[in-house]
Amino acid sequence: MAQAGPVSSPSGRFPALAKYEIQEELGHGGMATVYRAHDARLGRDVAIKVLHPHLRDNREIAHRFATEAKAVAKLRHPNIVEVFDVSEVGDGERYLVVELVRGTTLRAILQERGALPPEIAAAIAMEVLAALSAAHGEGVVHRDVKPENVLMEHPHLRKAEGNGKSDSLIPRSNPNDTQLRIKLTDFGIAKLLDAQGVTSTGQVLGSPAHMAPEQIDGGDVDERADVFGVGVLLYECMVGHLPFEGTNPAQVLRRVLEGIYSPAERDRPIVGRDWSRLIDRALMLDPNERFASALAMREAIQAQFKFVGVEDPRADLESYFRDPPGYETAHTEKLLVKLQEQGAEARKKRDVQGAANAYNRALAYAPNDTQLLKVVATLARAEDRRRMLRRSATPVMAILALGLSAFGVTKLLTAQRAQKDPEVRTRPDPTSVLTAVTTAPSSVSAPPHASAQKQARIAPTVQPSASAKSAQPKFRNVTITGTDPPMGVRCAIDKEAPLEVTAGTVLAMTDGPHDLVFSCVKNMCITNPTHMDASDKDFTLSIKMQIKDTQIIVDGPAAGTYGVKQFPGIILHPGVAVSVPMTSGSDTYSVVERGSGKTVTVSARAGEEVHAAFPDVP
Repeated sequence: MAQAGPVSSPSGRFPALAKYEIQEELGHGGMATVYRAHDARLGRDVAIKVLHPHLRDNREIAHRFATEAKAVAKLRHPNIVEVFDVSEVGDGERYLVVELVRGTTLRAILQERGALPPEIAAAIAMEVLAALSAAHGEGVVHRDVKPENVLMEHPHLRKAEGNGKSDSLIPRSNPNDTQLRIKLTDFGIAKLLDAQGVTSTGQVLGSPAHMAPEQIDGGDVDERADVFGVGVLLYECMVGHLPFEGTNPAQVLRRVLEGIYSPAERDRPIVGRDWSRLIDRALMLDPNERFASALAMREAIQAQFKFVGVEDPRADLESYFRDPPGYETAHTEKLLVKLQEQGAEARKKRDVQGAANAYNRALAYAPNDTQLLKVVATLARAEDRRRMLRRSATPVMAILALGLSAFGVTKLLTAQRAQKDPEVRTRPDPTSVLTAVTTAPSSVSAPPHASAQKQARIAPTVQPSASAKSAQPKFRNVTITGTDPPMGVRCAIDKEAPLEVTAGTVLAMTDGPHDLVFSCVKNMCITNPTHMDASDKDFTLSIKMQIKDTQIIVDGPAAGTYGVKQFPGIILHPGVAVSVPMTSGSDTYSVVERGSGKTVTVSARAGEEVHAAFPDVP
């Protein structure tokens, strides 16, 4: 339970509870007051959250309070504050009794230290996501994930008592003690606030800056709302401020609903592109575009840890809280070596974006490193040379060269257009589109912004007449900086045959308007149409494709209840097709009959149905 340091009760008296001896007030908020109390029957100290009188007397609130308390009481997880007891109908007070966490809140740590090292912030998020995954498996959605509800207990962190500084953190004496505990509290509290009568004042409920858009809109809320909350928490821990800010709650709510925020890597460059993109996915406006579950987000963080060389996130947390300055120095040195290794490897593979990501983050940590500055400058000069080469080539020479590589298509287009327009053989097509891939050097001239060609579509290739020279189109570059999934994404330009694109692909096209449609091989993604207005300016484009859900159908006794092991919050019923998120084109899922525990493994494909047969379940 969140603690804010002992203070005097405003009334000078504590509530009288039959089974508990209240010893001091720990803090209070808009819904309840928190006390430290002693349970004489079991000989332990506990924390008790007592509802304020105006909520206690509201029947709807009282009913929801009891319902939510029972739901949360069944949660058993090392990262969840355990519920011990709840008030009964006949009690004079409405209260919840939980374990007493003798530590501080993540909010107090952020106030004390500001932004955390990105890997430490991610390690804390891992613990929070573990708690949420367990809760979602029991059908409980938190709805109010924020630093105030994340409790931190460590021998080197404790609340200073009796000094009037409720958020002061001081070290404990034993430097070898390694008992770190991170716990999430206040499950279901935001749902209680939504009871009839509480909203009548027009008050903004919950924490606006941490609420998912669908929660603000009053729509259906599921575990993906908590994923959004963790995204906000992760952003604040890494950057040092909230992603959605404003001078008043209405402004904040509007920015959440519009998805307006500055990317994490822009506001704090040491965060880097990879962590920033992970946060972006968690903060997507459409719940379907976020991580499908807390578990999926946790696995994404774990994968990123492996990429940056963090083998044991909890060990890093222990090291950080034991000696923050010492950890940051050692971690930065280790990370700089890793980032430069990644940058060098990406350069060997000609992965321009990957190299840029690694070196940019390294440079943010060491802006005065002469060797690193030299490498980055070399990359910049090489990129400038490539751009100069592309811009200096003539359109006519590129048309001739690329016409040879696309001879079959050209011949067909010429034959078709010649019937309609006798000048087609002497006039360039102003609507044609050139598609090029920047993966190898080109030894021939190219149109402005064009580069080496693996695939191309172009109009007839003969020399234009003098009268038509002025009508030659200008070209522009659209650089694909990344694709998700990284492979298998295709782009159809103006309804022509699609070509596969990856990070580094350059689409060189005319300056007129164009319609691009992105899709995935084997039809595993939802198509993503993109309209480009007329322009002669280059720009970049990052493609995120939503992989289609699979549909799982259980074949078994009608009385059975089934679930998916990888997504504990999903419930299946026999004969009913239920959408299950996919993270790739194909995956293997374990379907479990909850009564008997029998498991059937199914091989699922994106956008397709798969049956799980349980013929022997009683």
